[in-house]
Amino acid sequence: METNKSIFIATAQPFSGKSIVSLGLVDILLGKTQKIGYFKPIINDKPEIKRDPHIDTLINHFKLPIQYEKAFAYTREEANHLVESGFQGEIIDTIISKYKSLEEEFDFTIIEGSDFLGEGTAFEFDANATIAKNLGTPVIIVSSGDGKTIPQILNSILVTLQNFLQRKVRVIAIVLNKVEPSEVDEIRKLLKPQLKKNIILSVIPKIIELKSPTLKEVKDHLGAKVLFGEKFLSNRADHFIFGAMQVPNFLNHIVQNVLIVTPGDRADIILASLQANLSKNYPKIAGIVTTGGFDIAESVIRLIEGSNTMVPVLRVEEPSFYAATKVAGIHSKISSENADKINIAINTFRKYTDIQSLEKEIAAFKPVGMTPRMFQYQLVSWAKNRKKHIVLPEGKDERVLKAADRLLKQGIVDITLLGDVNEIMTNISRMGLCMTQENCHIINPQDSPLFDDYVQTLFELRRGKNMPLEVAKDLMTDVAYFGTMMVYKGHADGMVSGAIHTTAHTIRPALQFVKTKPGISLVSSIFFMCLPDRVTIFGDCAINIDPTAEELAEIAISSAETSKKFGIEPRVAMLSYSSGESGTGEDVEKVRKATDIVKSKRPDIKVEGPIQYDAAVDPITGQQKMPGSEVAGKATVLVFPDLNTGNNTYKAVQRETGAIAIGPMLQGLNKPVNDLSRGCTVDDIFNTVVITAIQAQED
Repeated sequence: METNKSIFIATAQPFSGKSIVSLGLVDILLGKTQKIGYFKPIINDKPEIKRDPHIDTLINHFKLPIQYEKAFAYTREEANHLVESGFQGEIIDTIISKYKSLEEEFDFTIIEGSDFLGEGTAFEFDANATIAKNLGTPVIIVSSGDGKTIPQILNSILVTLQNFLQRKVRVIAIVLNKVEPSEVDEIRKLLKPQLKKNIILSVIPKIIELKSPTLKEVKDHLGAKVLFGEKFLSNRADHFIFGAMQVPNFLNHIVQNVLIVTPGDRADIILASLQANLSKNYPKIAGIVTTGGFDIAESVIRLIEGSNTMVPVLRVEEPSFYAATKVAGIHSKISSENADKINIAINTFRKYTDIQSLEKEIAAFKPVGMTPRMFQYQLVSWAKNRKKHIVLPEGKDERVLKAADRLLKQGIVDITLLGDVNEIMTNISRMGLCMTQENCHIINPQDSPLFDDYVQTLFELRRGKNMPLEVAKDLMTDVAYFGTMMVYKGHADGMVSGAIHTTAHTIRPALQFVKTKPGISLVSSIFFMCLPDRVTIFGDCAINIDPTAEELAEIAISSAETSKKFGIEPRVAMLSYSSGESGTGEDVEKVRKATDIVKSKRPDIKVEGPIQYDAAVDPITGQQKMPGSEVAGKATVLVFPDLNTGNNTYKAVQRETGAIAIGPMLQGLNKPVNDLSRGCTVDDIFNTVVITAIQAQED
């Protein structure tokens, strides 16, 4: 399994200081590899309105070889609109797709979670964990201690941590930022015992150089006009005071790097401040904000212009109280223009983080399992790699047409629709779909120039079964027979049907003349069960009613092969009502014998049986009932003893857990033909066509 190529930086509140971690990580990683990518799935504003400061800072400071447009997927407004419209799944799909393109391009990618500003924060909090899970990346949680008591800090961290752990997302580090220096040791002492040993804890005290805004940030935040000292806008404002008292009292409140907010008509305060900045008896001031929209008197301006002032003087229209309130609400951001702050951030991260342990965790992490979104993304990618031609016999069905439209738009497969051409085209037009007879083959079997050849071929193939030519001709008017013959003759690579026909109707032609692969005597089926946190394979839940031990072994071997081909490591559980040697009876003996056959024929396959469902999928139960087993508790392929058990179980799991069931996919045929449920959705059809296309790539 490939080692990890990314890390996700997540938080549960705004202004947590994620940029310290991002900068620190990029700095460390650039010492090990050259091509570092950066990805922030959801940004605040459209690029033409305001560029994201984190993206700009990292790209510009480190000269990362990534275009701004590739470093994000959605703006907050776009994401919220899709959430309100019920398209959360589309958001995750797009994010995975964008990230995967970066993963191919870069050696390692830093992913940064949302900022939690404005509407949609509930979705963003959930999305952080969902995105990390679906990208299969480990997480660093960043939390702020600013303005919180110690109990509040601990509670915030542990709640956020639990949110990720419940989704089985690997958390490798917690960075607690902006903590009161006097509380650092106590927080570390209280928090460390509540974390797993492999979670790195970094507690960073408040660093005033990082917390304080520059005068440029003050100017931008207030929308202020610069009156004097524009070249000193990099001055850092560590404190601010409101200058409204008499000068002698006011001077007593001047401290290092203070920002003075005062009405524009208080020339005495302005001049006293500038003079204090020049005096060796007073500390350096950061700048002055004049309020109320007052013009400074001409005589005072001449005095300032004639002196060697190194203090920015800004002017705003708002009254002093409102301006002071705005200043107090400034959250300083690290920008690419401020190299000093960037270096302080990097040094701070290195100072308070166990870099050696973090490097080991990042290098050692390997994604475990596969989420449904990862699986579906992978399927589509595979199908696109070698584009195949799939025939859909039920061309008039609206669900089939919608799925075909999506497949064509995404360029996944070529499509042939069977049925009455006028009826299909009318439905396409009525539904506003993009399909035309130029981008999609639409065929009425009886009008096809291939019809007579297909009839003759069927007649020859079934001659041994005494099929008359007229019967062959009548059968070939059936869309299922015509579609299957297209696959047999190589005019299509696979077929998907069953939305309005029975399973028997769909697969009978395939069993009659497509037949099974050499060495395989049994056609069986599997479902890909896309559970919330993993994808497992269920077989056989659709075809074989009561397989013998030999047939059950063949189903298990075929299912293991399918699992491997679709990127899921096969660990096969042969299910029964007992585990190990505990049970007796005809049914359990059949499973025991089937397991032995699999072990004998394919010693390379990890298989366990007989085993109960709970012992197969739950790690704790699995180790209790079958300690030391390579399969118990982590099975990926579940083979049911009969159709009754399998069909009911897959439907129960699907309904009770909300799992996506992709299939049934037929195994063992010479050419791929797959069946749909008559209650199938557009997504079901879409997914089944995709897996059929992948099956066709085996040829």
